[in-house]
Amino acid sequence: MQKVRNILTYFKTELNNKFNDREVASWAYLSIHHILGFSKSDYILNANKKLTKANKMQFMQIVNDLKNEKPIQYILGTINFFGMTLKVNKNVLIPRPETEELICWILESKFKSALDIGTGSGCIAIVLANNTQAKINAIDISNKALNIAKENAKINKVDINFLKKDILNTNYLPKVDLIVSNPPYVLKREKIQMKENVLSYEPHLALFVSDNDPLIFYKKIGQLATKTLNCNGKLFFEIHEKYAKEIIALLNDLGFVNIKLKKDINDK
Repeated sequence: MQKVRNILTYFKTELNNKFNDREVASWAYLSIHHILGFSKSDYILNANKKLTKANKMQFMQIVNDLKNEKPIQYILGTINFFGMTLKVNKNVLIPRPETEELICWILESKFKSALDIGTGSGCIAIVLANNTQAKINAIDISNKALNIAKENAKINKVDINFLKKDILNTNYLPKVDLIVSNPPYVLKREKIQMKENVLSYEPHLALFVSDNDPLIFYKKIGQLATKTLNCNGKLFFEIHEKYAKEIIALLNDLGFVNIKLKKDINDK
């Protein structure tokens, strides 16, 4: 790996026996942009440019981390989400395309204030703040997650009121027009079905719930929402695909109306 043109071949030679070609190529181009600042066309135009020793070491480290199934987002420390750059690390979940879908749905509504429960990287709250004039609040139980969220808000030049709260031990929330949450919902018994890159690197606090009470966060947030939402307020959730009926029944029992269930891009 002496020149720029050798980078893609190096990634494929080292990783193609474990990962598919398209995925490996995507990681290579993301790494090239991160380290050298080159787009795909820049990569071609600078093909004969010599790599420095430091650059070679950086690419080798990335490939080594990928071999150990560390997510590329954590390796590079950033992700592009809804057209914005967000910092991510092991203390926050990696934002998913399904969450971008949820945000698009939310943005069809009119609201002057919103609350993001379990904000993590701050991805939902930051997009809402960036695309509306609404006052945005965001809470999380983790100080480390909140530090990342605050940094991301600063990078993207939005004003968000961040609060540290354990939602399961909270009895009061600020009055808002809209609440959104992507809470933990993966059952602990489902760990065996999860990919190694998620299980070994993403924060379990943000992923898993007890097998005995899989809807614990939906119950608590639903109950709080009945007192917190303003008149005609809306509540948005990402949910476990297996518990759609139960969550709808739960929300019905709490008095919610016009409940809609949507499938995501993966038909879940």
